[in-house]
Amino acid sequence: MTLDKKTNPSGRKLAACAMTFSVLGLFAAGAVQAQQDETTRHLWDTAFINQGNKGAAAGRSRKRNYRIVTPRVPVTAVSADSVIGVTFWRLRPSRPQDTGERIITHDGPESVEWLPQRVSSVGRLSEGDRIRMSIETARTGYLYVVDQELYADGTRGEPYLIFPTTRTHRGDNSVKEGRVIEIPSQDDGPPYFTLKRTRVDQVGEIVSVLVTPTPIQALTITDKAQRLSSETLSSWEKSWGARAGRLEMVNGAGQPWTKQEREAGADGTRSLKDDEPAPQTIYYRPGTDSKTPVLVKMQLQYARPRPLVKRPR
Repeated sequence: MTLDKKTNPSGRKLAACAMTFSVLGLFAAGAVQAQQDETTRHLWDTAFINQGNKGAAAGRSRKRNYRIVTPRVPVTAVSADSVIGVTFWRLRPSRPQDTGERIITHDGPESVEWLPQRVSSVGRLSEGDRIRMSIETARTGYLYVVDQELYADGTRGEPYLIFPTTRTHRGDNSVKEGRVIEIPSQDDGPPYFTLKRTRVDQVGEIVSVLVTPTPIQALTITDKAQRLSSETLSSWEKSWGARAGRLEMVNGAGQPWTKQEREAGADGTRSLKDDEPAPQTIYYRPGTDSKTPVLVKMQLQYARPRPLVKRPR
């Protein structure tokens, strides 16, 4: 028997309920999407790049104002998920009047408070400096970091894979958008590298950062830095290391480590948001898609040692 909707209003009630649930579902989906858009970290946004437009620069947030360091590398045709954000931190003993987060280390019975401060990618470091680095990618993938010594004649030392190791994040080198990887980690002892020349003609360090969509199966992760063959690094550079552009945060050098950055570095599940501190330096490569590994190189330059002054006897 067929029900007559005129004599049985339950059909209209069911239809009205279905429509109500459908509308509520659309509102809920919209709210979730709006929340995701609000909290998603966007490393690449040309609106934050200072290209000589003073009016536009005045309206930008001071946290996200960048200048172009490599004018010959265009900022067009850049895929938003191919960029890499890097911040180097130089540690100095903290003072009572300092603002910013501290790193506490223990040297025997004594504890020392260090204040990490941002370092410009074009700044010079000194032998004995204690440094850390934080890396942020705009895609899901796997992170590898290689260090080489740089000598005055342009030659480089043996490459060493300094990340990943099982001491940092238990060997997990997976990365996601907005997540910060600290090298060394806050739990490492000590949680910093100390710069030291191994040769009198050493003028700096070259740090290569590689992000791949899948793990490199040929590498075995150990509890310490391991030597790579020069041929392996050379093949990576040839395949994925085309010339990269570089953006530098305006007035960022010298700024202290913040609570948000400390929390994001300590918690592997916490993502930074758009309104939280951005990387000091952003590296980009035009024409690279999300399926292609990205390799960028950065050079840490040592300040020239002061000449010895002979005092008259």
